[in-house]
Amino acid sequence: MPSAFLPPDFDPKRPVALIAGRGNYPLITAAAIRAAGAPLRLIAMDDETEPALVDSFAAGERVTLNVGQIGKMLDALKNFGAGYALMAGQVKPKKLFHGLTPDLKAAAILFSLKRRNAETIFGAIAHEIEKLGVKLLDARAFIDDQMATVGNMAGPKLPTDTEYLEHGVHISREIARLDIGQGCVVRKGTVLAVEAFEGTDDMLRRAGSFKTDETVFVKVVKPAQDYRFDVPVFGLRTLETMKEARIAAAALEAGKVIILDKPAVLKQAKAWGIALHGF
Repeated sequence: MPSAFLPPDFDPKRPVALIAGRGNYPLITAAAIRAAGAPLRLIAMDDETEPALVDSFAAGERVTLNVGQIGKMLDALKNFGAGYALMAGQVKPKKLFHGLTPDLKAAAILFSLKRRNAETIFGAIAHEIEKLGVKLLDARAFIDDQMATVGNMAGPKLPTDTEYLEHGVHISREIARLDIGQGCVVRKGTVLAVEAFEGTDDMLRRAGSFKTDETVFVKVVKPAQDYRFDVPVFGLRTLETMKEARIAAAALEAGKVIILDKPAVLKQAKAWGIALHGF
């Protein structure tokens, strides 16, 4: 089996439809699926998906749609004869329908939701996908080598005591439980910033406005994380923001947080003297 995150009954002969958002995540996932030998199709998002990824598919193996066209996406899955779908890349709920006219299926989904956030919106879309008989895969599938691992992964050792790291983990898990965010920055038992709607980079910049020696950025998953979507990701952009904000270290939940383009991230962290630790 090519990945520990695939279902036991995964059939490698059935097409996998990659629902691709922004950034390198879909590119890395597509390369991994191809390397595993599974038939691959692409559902690209207009003005979101990297053109290089779109161009790597034959015309009959791809479709491009606006983010609000959920009905068209479902039709594409049927036309592809997809057995599986996998969501990869940034398509945030605030972008999902903002400034666009949702189709009838999308409008019906929105109308049915009492609370509109990543979990409810993507969860409702996942339900529609699986009603077609298409299995929505764990977003970590095929990219096992991109996951955070336990212990020091790059750079120096953590610049703070274990008890301070445990404090950061506790705070991050609590805000994740409350559905506020999935990370925080702590320093010697003090919470400098927590992640909310503004995202990771802005949180790191806020934390960087304080004294930053022995700071640790902690990233976790939700207590009942749905790994089919909204899985936490750490990449070069986050590392660059940490450097700008003078955040000394990141602690990532092992086996659960994805490190995109992991070899490049670890190499750069080492060069910049930023500690990357898995717990």
